[in-house]
This record gives sequence, structure tokens and C-alpha cells, in this order.
Amino acid sequence: MFVIIGIVVVFGSIVAGYLMEHGNLKVLIQPAELIIIGGAAIGTVLIANPLYILKQIAAGIGGAFGGSKFSKEKYLETLRMLFELFTRARKEGLMALETDSDDPEKSPVFSKYPKFLKDHHALDFVCDTIRMAAGGGVEPFDVDQMMDLDMETHHQQAGLPIASLSTMADSLPGLGIVAAVLGVVITMGALGGPPEEIGHKVAAALVGTFLGILLCYGLVGPLASSMAKGVDEEHSYYHVMRVVIVAFMKGTPPSLAVEFGRRAIPGNVRPNFKETEQFIKHSGGAAAAPAQAAA
Repeated sequence: MFVIIGIVVVFGSIVAGYLMEHGNLKVLIQPAELIIIGGAAIGTVLIANPLYILKQIAAGIGGAFGGSKFSKEKYLETLRMLFELFTRARKEGLMALETDSDDPEKSPVFSKYPKFLKDHHALDFVCDTIRMAAGGGVEPFDVDQMMDLDMETHHQQAGLPIASLSTMADSLPGLGIVAAVLGVVITMGALGGPPEEIGHKVAAALVGTFLGILLCYGLVGPLASSMAKGVDEEHSYYHVMRVVIVAFMKGTPPSLAVEFGRRAIPGNVRPNFKETEQFIKHSGGAAAAPAQAAA
């Protein structure tokens, strides 16, 4: 929502200021300049990236318009899911979680969280870790290292479309100059004609430079920045799950492991102690609150 509002503010402010100076909007409507700049920019992205990154770019732009997926409610649900999972492990043994990790759709815990089941990478992140831990003979330090490696690889992969979009943004001012130069070439060919016609062609050439700079700093660059923040939010989400899992594997009770995870949540979406306690208590079972663990 804020992305759309921001775009409206950017373009609205420019148009409003232009009209206040008694500018003619028709002069800014130059489809040929837009085709030159936009087409060339898209072409550079196609040259530089394989198909899977192009799909990630499209998905990332759509995600930027959709807003953040990592709300306080999502964190609370994840903490409650991990709490239920590890409470079961404390009662039945860690080996009992092998059935959950092997077939999450039929798991008595995972099946209660359909949104988490749809997040395939997060599901694999948890299930693969549980599978290794349930197999026995793996130290918590080694599990922590494996999760860190998984997170680092995923974060690097998620940053590739952002780098590509940023490169596209950086190229737009230069492509705007290309469009302007082509406009000057056309203008030079019209020398000797009516002054009005030459003035129109010069204006069209300058619009090319204007569009290149505007699209770079007013649209594509901010979109890339928004996508980067989304990737950082996802990384923080995985970090919280990692903290809870490692804490439990070190022998920490599930309720206290959840408290470790809660304190790793970014401050803008972090639930307070009572919110977490109440949410876990409503998990449907006799869930112990983090306060009980602390006591």
C-alpha cells in the first residue's frame, strides 16, 4: 500500500509542480522516448540474467506492492508452532518428530498451520533441521552451523534479483541520455524548418533525459530498496526460528526457548511478553507460558 502511495506522491508532486510553472503536459507525453528507455532497460536485464532470476524479479516487485509478510501475528504463530513441536518432543522424545518432518502435511502440529506449510523454504528449513537432530549424534553447534549456512545461501540467492534491479536503475539515466542524443540527431536533421517544429523536437529529446532520471530515482531504485528490506525481514524471520531450535537442542525448555526467539524478533513487530504468553496458552493444549519457564 505504501509503495503505491509513494509512487503517486512522486509522480503527483512532479506533475503538480510542472503545472504550477504553466508547463504543457502534452510535451511530456513522448511514447517513443519511453519505448527507447524502457525497452533498452528491459533488454539489459534480459541479457544479464537467466530465467529464474527474471521470475524472482517479477515476484519481488509484486511482493513489494503487497507489503510486508512478516507481521507480529506471523511471528506469534511461528513461535506457537515451534512451542507445540518441541513440547511434543519433550513428552515423546525427539525421535517422534521424524514423522512430522517426513510428512509435514499429516503432522499433528504442522497441519494446524497451513500458511507455514505453503512457505516451502521455511518448511524445509525447519523439517531438515529436525530430521538431522532426530537422527541423533549431532551436536547443537553443528546444527547451528548448518542452519547458518542455509540462511546465508538463501539470503545470497534472494539478493540476486535486487542486484539486477539496482543495475537496471543505474542504467536508466544513461539510457535517458541515449534517447536524448537520438532526439538531438533528429533535431539536427530538421534544422532550417519552422522554429516550432525544432522546439518540439528539442523538448522531446530533453524528455528522454528527464524520464531516465525520474525512472531511476523515483521508481526502479526505490522498488529495489523495498525488495532489499523484504529480504532482510525474511532473514530475520529465519534467524528467530534458528534461535528457538538451537536453544531447545541445548536442553532449554520449550517455553524458555520461545522466549529466546521472541527477543530475537525485530522491535517493530516484536510481541511483548504477555502477548506471547497469552497466544501460546490459546494453542489448544495446556501450554506452559514463558513465565513458568522463567520461574
